[in-house]
Parts: sequence; structure tokens; C-alpha cells
Amino acid sequence: MSLIPSLFGNQRNNVFDPFSLDVWDPCKDFSLISTRFPRETSAFVNTRIDWMETPEAHVFKADLPGLKKEEVKVEIEDNSVLQISGERNVEKEDKNDTWHRVERSSGKFSRRFKLPENVKLERIKASMEDGVLTVTVPKVEVKKPEAKAIEISG
Repeated sequence: MSLIPSLFGNQRNNVFDPFSLDVWDPCKDFSLISTRFPRETSAFVNTRIDWMETPEAHVFKADLPGLKKEEVKVEIEDNSVLQISGERNVEKEDKNDTWHRVERSSGKFSRRFKLPENVKLERIKASMEDGVLTVTVPKVEVKKPEAKAIEISG
């Protein structure tokens, strides 16, 4: 009769031994969560984008490893929303291949950002290098009011 519960094996050695019964593992079902959501959501969730503001522009950088620039779309909607979208395709499977693990996400992704009003939409530029998409949204130049000397009377 076992005196130490079998936390890892979950095997029943003796029905009269309370420590040999299957132990409920509260984390056991978390692995099912990833299988219940479509693969498209994993690509959406994993698309990381940084948004930095400089004095001259808003700069967005997206990590899109393995994608070509033809597979990515950068759009402006309603003159105020930047949308970055695309699709990661699933690798072709050969019937002779044995997959041991699939962690790289595939499917469609889309991210949207509400742009501030002080941007020049007609001057937006996008480039892609080494799997990093950079979108530069220039800001409207704000002219500082000129200081005007006023004569003091009296």
C-alpha cells in the first residue's frame, strides 16, 4: 500500500489506498484551451507591435517573422485608423512527415490603431526588413507662435 500520493503518474495501484487514487490536477485542462480556439486567433494574439512617438512622427514596428512584404497589408480606414493585417500560411505537410510539436502560429492576423489628429496621412511610409515591418506616420508640423513685442504706452 502506497503512503505517498502519485501526483505525476495518476495510476490506481490499490482501490483501498486513498493515496493511490487519481489526483485532481487543476491545471490539467488548461492545455485544452489552446485547442478550442481556432489557429487564426493564435496568429492574431502573437503579432507584437510597438508604437513610438517622436517629435516628427508616429512609428509602428511589427515583428512578422517569415512573412514577405506581399503577404502584409497596411491600410488607413476612415482617415483615422491604421490597420496592419496579413496571413501566415500553414506549412505543407507530407504524409511521410511526423510532427512532434507545432508552436509557430499560422492564420490571419489584424491589428488596428486609432491615429491622433495631428498626422499627415498622405505621407505615410512602410518598409519591411528582416521580418520587421516599420510604418512611419509623419506628424503635422506645429508652428510655434512668434513672439511679438508690444509697445507699452503711458
